[in-house]
This record gives sequence, structure tokens and C-alpha cells, in this order.
Amino acid sequence: MFVRFDPFADLNRQAGRGPAIPMDAVRSGDQVFVYFDLPGVEPDSIDVTVERDVLTVTAERQFERDDDDRLLAGERRHGTFTRRLNLGENLDADGLEAAYHDGVLGVTIPVAEASKPRKVQVGSSLKELAGTAN
Repeated sequence: MFVRFDPFADLNRQAGRGPAIPMDAVRSGDQVFVYFDLPGVEPDSIDVTVERDVLTVTAERQFERDDDDRLLAGERRHGTFTRRLNLGENLDADGLEAAYHDGVLGVTIPVAEASKPRKVQVGSSLKELAGTAN
């Protein structure tokens, strides 16, 4: 269906942390739904692009502090985050849609027509079938 691309996945696992943008992906009928967790991200900072069957999600989260503020704990990630997914040829990247609500970016990708199951009519004569092969 699609291939996740994260060149730092092994490094992140060794460091005990997951990907910068965690996601879930589900196929339901003729569509694939991908949900990316982007808490605290302003919708204007989200960029979704598709190029050569690679879906790229980029988002930025910044925390403003005054110059005289002293950081006592800094465990929340901030900055620019990117996640790439290689879409298989059985998905229709041209029909992709995205929406953001309550910290979750949802991306809907339709299954390509050529990849959808289709019914094959069964004929009653093998001679007819052999005649169409010529």
C-alpha cells in the first residue's frame, strides 16, 4: 500500500523515542486514512505535499519565552518536524485530501481504480476464450 520512510528510525528507537510525527494508517474500503499527531501546531504551519508518489508532511511548533525566563524542564519537542511516506502505485495521489482538527492531521488517499477489486464475467465456452487469445 505504502512504505514508511524514516532514515533515523533505528536511531530514534535506540534513543527511546518514537518518530517526530507519530501516525496511524487504516484502509477502509476504497480509501486509506492516515492520521498524524501534531499537538500544539498552528494549522498555518502545516505543509502537505506529494511529489513522485512521496507524501511529505512538515509542521512547525514553537514555544515563545521571554528573555528573562529560565527553562526548568524542556522535554517537549519544538521546531520543524517532517514525516515522509512512499505511496504505492495502487494509491491515487492526485485525489489526496487533508484536514486538521484538535491536533490531528487527517489525510485521505483513494485507492487507484486499477487496484480496486473487479468482477470478472465467466463465459460458457472455452473455445470462445481460446479464440480471444489470438
